[in-house]
Amino acid sequence: MDQQTTCAGDEVRRFIVENRPVRGHWVRLEGAWRELRAHKDYPQPVRELLGQAVAASVLLAATLKFRGTLTLQLQGNGAVGLLVAQCTHDFRLRAVARFDDGVVNSIASQPEHGGVFRQLVGTDGRFAVTVEADEKSMRYQGIVPLTGLSLADSLEAYFASSEQLPTRVLLAADEERGAGVLVQKVPGSADESDMQQIWEDAQRGIERLSADELLQCPVEELLVRSFAAHDMRLFRGSPVQFQCRCSQGRVAGLLRALGPDEIRGVVREQGAVTVTCEFCHRPYRFDAVDVEALFADAADSNSPPSIH
Repeated sequence: MDQQTTCAGDEVRRFIVENRPVRGHWVRLEGAWRELRAHKDYPQPVRELLGQAVAASVLLAATLKFRGTLTLQLQGNGAVGLLVAQCTHDFRLRAVARFDDGVVNSIASQPEHGGVFRQLVGTDGRFAVTVEADEKSMRYQGIVPLTGLSLADSLEAYFASSEQLPTRVLLAADEERGAGVLVQKVPGSADESDMQQIWEDAQRGIERLSADELLQCPVEELLVRSFAAHDMRLFRGSPVQFQCRCSQGRVAGLLRALGPDEIRGVVREQGAVTVTCEFCHRPYRFDAVDVEALFADAADSNSPPSIH
């Protein structure tokens, strides 16, 4: 196996089976995962699902060639009503989950955890992937039902439905790390019978890995365990980091969209308008002077240009 230098964590790496149409990506998050969670305390079942979703968003972004933002969204009727994980083309990520404390606590107290995923997302939910490309202002969205007993099952169903690519996925997360590995069978010129054997080997390799191995073992060791019979190439990693993209300007745009009457009414009642980012919990405060300047700027931008 062709190996290159790897970092301890917070990176995504691509690998291929040499001269065969099988490719994959591996991701592990450590500091970025802990920094993301520092803004909100999640119960253990929600934390693990969120970590898996964050790892999945990085894997999805790594499979695409684009400049922009990829958003993975889970929406269901279970304990977690909404989960959003976002990753940019250069692997800056953020995520948030909304959940019912009482229902989550009842899940956490159960000795049998076989159906935790279904209790978290419910019986009627959807898995959506949205890609917004900066350079062409293009937007693509694929939606599939939440299927199976894990987020990995739903991700595999998404690739089968939206991308028509046979895909196997393993995701894991705990308090310290989030990790994932994705392997795909892509169109190629290899003999079909030979190709099928290689793909079956790849699937068995993923199935042999445990969540603990995925979280703890170096990627080189994982590939040796999973693809011992094949020549592999492991490419240089790309760093992954937590970074929220909220800003004063974005919040100002949101307030302008709500209109001056509504915003001025809040200022009269509360003395100021405070908007807190749901992803990083950073507060943005606009007092009466800020609000008047905000809408004065909006009025100026809408007035026709003058010649001096």
